[in-house]
Amino acid sequence: MKPELKELISISHLYGRDKNYVIAGGGNTSFKDESTLWIKASGYPLADLSEDGLVALKRDKLQLISSNKYSENPSEREEQVKQYLFKSLADPSLNKRPSVETSLHNLIQYSYVVHLHPTLINGVLCSRNAKNIINRLFGEAALFIPYTDPGYILFKKLEDEIIAYRAKYSSDPKIILLENHGSFVSADTTDEIKSIYEEIISAISSEVKPLEEAIEIPYNKILHKALPALRMLLAGEKPGVIRHRNNNIISEFYKNQQEFHKISLPLTPDIIVYCKTRYMYVEHSSTAEKIVESVRYQLPRFREEYGFTPKVLVIKDMGIFAFAESFASAESVLDIYEDLVRISYYAVKCGGIKFLTPEQVSFIDKWEVENYRRKIAQAPGSDNRLNNRIAIVTGGAQGFGAGIAEALYLKNMNVVIADMNEVTGSALVEKLSSLKSTGKALFVKTDVADPESVKELAMATVMNFGGLDIMISNAGILRAGGLDEMDPEAFSKTTSVNYSGYFHCAKYSAEVMRIQHKENPDYFSDIIQINSKSGLRGSNRNFAYAGAKFGGIGLTQSFALELAPDRIKVNSICPGNFYEGPLWSDPHNGLFVQYLKAGKVPGAKNIDDVRKFYEDQVPMKRGCRLEDVMKAIFYIIDQEYETGQAIPVTGGQVMLG
Repeated sequence: MKPELKELISISHLYGRDKNYVIAGGGNTSFKDESTLWIKASGYPLADLSEDGLVALKRDKLQLISSNKYSENPSEREEQVKQYLFKSLADPSLNKRPSVETSLHNLIQYSYVVHLHPTLINGVLCSRNAKNIINRLFGEAALFIPYTDPGYILFKKLEDEIIAYRAKYSSDPKIILLENHGSFVSADTTDEIKSIYEEIISAISSEVKPLEEAIEIPYNKILHKALPALRMLLAGEKPGVIRHRNNNIISEFYKNQQEFHKISLPLTPDIIVYCKTRYMYVEHSSTAEKIVESVRYQLPRFREEYGFTPKVLVIKDMGIFAFAESFASAESVLDIYEDLVRISYYAVKCGGIKFLTPEQVSFIDKWEVENYRRKIAQAPGSDNRLNNRIAIVTGGAQGFGAGIAEALYLKNMNVVIADMNEVTGSALVEKLSSLKSTGKALFVKTDVADPESVKELAMATVMNFGGLDIMISNAGILRAGGLDEMDPEAFSKTTSVNYSGYFHCAKYSAEVMRIQHKENPDYFSDIIQINSKSGLRGSNRNFAYAGAKFGGIGLTQSFALELAPDRIKVNSICPGNFYEGPLWSDPHNGLFVQYLKAGKVPGAKNIDDVRKFYEDQVPMKRGCRLEDVMKAIFYIIDQEYETGQAIPVTGGQVMLG
């Protein structure tokens, strides 16, 4: 890699990882020599830019874009310009889309160009006094460009301004500030670019005091009953995710309609791409019911007037809320909209807010390039019914539970891993986060035997994702032993986890699912208990476990009858023995060790003897595997006509009559 490209990638990371300068993958950087320009390709964020994210273009071909003749129709013109950009690619086979700002980067004579959207700078650029303040602070050192529609029109405007600047000062401007857009800083070294940005921020800080770090306002628990309803109200057939944020800065703007007006319209193109052009304000928020009623009342009128469902809700005393297809997309919406809040704060301090006009908004909203960026901003993923669904897996830190959690995550689901083992659970979340998925993995320390702990688990799920679609009650313990060996304490513990724990999971997940059903009566949810073949057939010297599992099937059938009107399916899966998992194979306390010590296998002298004894009892001559259980789970979720069932996955060891 050329040393200059390493420098380009380094400065891209510096600013791309700082939300004061770049949010949601915005901004752009480039380097050029006499013949070639390298620029960040569309869809590649600065924060983790690599050489693969750069696209090279031939400068002599780029220069022809200025002199070519184009259609008078804006849409046709932008399409023609785009095609000329593609013709300038050094290697068209790479199938990378050049940034729409490529021509601007080529226009500037300096080697490096760094285009960012710094919050503090945009606070000035989105104010009514932007031009006066910029001229006073920077004089001839900065070129101020009044708002111009992006694309070819902006390129031609900048070309004219730079040529005039060049004629007057015999050099190109190193600072270009675009009203309601952002900043271009250019130089022949990245060190100078860093120095210039520091000078700009310092100068503006003397004009308007930068905000201190925001103080978070705690989550209000009445949202536990509101968010699942809002999730369904805002969704179509495939409900997404709701993320929220509340802090002392946001709180200044949700007090009343007058304050909300300051953050009610877009200020920059990025806000339109991620958050759309209008946002809903909810003033009546003293109870969950009032929040839901207000949204239910406003939503049809909002959709009719603006033609889309709001991606942003501002709820008085509660914060800002983003609804999107995936967790990551909702986070980007929140980041961009909170940036709008901060820009508005600064703009007020600089003499008042200058919103984009309806005509400017319409141009960006309909512009092909921004529609492409909107697609890039949306989460990718296969088209399946599980995309972005929200699931809890109890006992999810290891064994079957960890395998289930990973399998769901790889189906692009959001997965809450609930377990007592915080170290193992957190490590699993870290592992899952490194895998390719549009979902989000989260660990919540949970004791299923404690009803308050499970209640908090359900609330944490709603707080992080906005609802719940699938509860997989998998947590369980096993204490083998006969009547003469089992003490009441061990029996009670086994029952509290395996039986009562399932009750707690069903109770608190059903509360969320019922709220969702009320707003969308056609929507199905699932409660799935991972039971055991011991729930279908008695187990010698293992009565505590088998009894709890038998009872679990009774709960399943009873819950299914009660929850069917709410379209909550309740089923049990009864796996055979999972010999590879820690429950059986742990060398210190696994069942092979326990059964050897308890004498459950006559004549067994070692663990291998115990294992062979159990494998020989299975017609398929092997233990149950994760993929066997997952097929049953996916079947249960996919079908809409089975509830109250106990499905054996035993290799023929247990056959239902």
